[in-house]
Amino acid sequence: MQYSIIEKKEVMEMESSKSGNWKHSLVYLAFITLIIHLLLHKHKLSGNDTVRVKRNPDLPLRFRSDGTFKILQVADMHYGNGRMSRCRDVLDEEFPYCSDLNTTHFLNTLILSENPDFIAFTGDNIFGPSTADAAESLIEAFGPAMESGLPWAAILGNHDQESTMNRAELMSFISLMDYSVSQTNPSAEGPSSSLKGSMMTDIDGFGNYNLRVYGAPGSHLANSSIFNLLFLDSGDRAVVQGVRTYGWIKESQLRWVRGISQRFQGQMSDTDQSADALPPTIPALGFFHIPIPEIRQLYHKKIVGQFQEAVACSSVNSGVLETLVSIGDVKAVFMGHDHTNDFCGNLDGIWFCYGGGIGYHGYGKAGWPRRARVIFAELGKGDKAWMGVERIKTWKRLDDEKLSKVDEQVLWDHRPSR
Repeated sequence: MQYSIIEKKEVMEMESSKSGNWKHSLVYLAFITLIIHLLLHKHKLSGNDTVRVKRNPDLPLRFRSDGTFKILQVADMHYGNGRMSRCRDVLDEEFPYCSDLNTTHFLNTLILSENPDFIAFTGDNIFGPSTADAAESLIEAFGPAMESGLPWAAILGNHDQESTMNRAELMSFISLMDYSVSQTNPSAEGPSSSLKGSMMTDIDGFGNYNLRVYGAPGSHLANSSIFNLLFLDSGDRAVVQGVRTYGWIKESQLRWVRGISQRFQGQMSDTDQSADALPPTIPALGFFHIPIPEIRQLYHKKIVGQFQEAVACSSVNSGVLETLVSIGDVKAVFMGHDHTNDFCGNLDGIWFCYGGGIGYHGYGKAGWPRRARVIFAELGKGDKAWMGVERIKTWKRLDDEKLSKVDEQVLWDHRPSR
């Protein structure tokens, strides 16, 4: 029997689940029943309960005084029900004590060791089919980020909505969590807009927004946004001409991206800067879950990292690559979805990088450590102060005994001839 890419990925997830979850099926089901019962009664409101206001991070996002800004990308946590959600695709000796808590421990370790300025979650944060209550699982999954007090943001994958919340509810809930700077959708902006300050309604998906990063404190660019982070909802699943496929980024979203780019580049003429203070365009990074069809071309090109599974993308090519190339400011894009792909490859001058799956309840590869990606931006140094973004690098951290750092590379350099 032949399967489509989407069917192959679902079979992979089902088979890896069978190899782990059903080893203790009766005990597992009993525990799940107990946990559901406890969760349903854990947060019942009483007359003595008080409403707690969301804790917000220090904003705006900005480069450090040493001229650096570090992002931790977390892809495919696939969080289920905590201790009751067993690991998939781990070594036999690891299985008896392995659960969602291994994912939590790894994320905590990454935050402590890398000390990022910002955390970007790129979808499939929870695994809906294993999730008794989406809100409870989101709180557990994002717990390390909230406890760190660091600003963080998330987008959705194709599994998040398969529990008790739809995509609009998920993004609304995520945006209200402690230290989250996520948005359900962008605000209606522009001097001609009568809806300024309200949410855009003519854009597809939930979780399209951009975050501006400002210059280093004390520099002449401290009050200028010099780095842009774009988040896009790549959808979940769809049927095209009777065939099931994955979601894709729509034209309304690309139109918004083009508008954001135009506003950012228009800002440059208003910025007080000396020669070479900023690159020709303000650099941007993109974040979305499902890879675009062109990623398949990288199988035949030089990459940094490992290409271990077929690219599970949409059958629809909506022109994402063409759009990003035309606007010229996006230097790299960071994706998830295909857990055992962790490579970076260049398409028409833009680097496309997988995060590599971090989640132990998601499928993986036994003996191949879970991993996460770090993105590191550096400012140029002027005679007297920090200037604009000069270089963007990346590497990965593995969940092994040494927290190994692998595949460090430069993604973009404002002065590549140096």
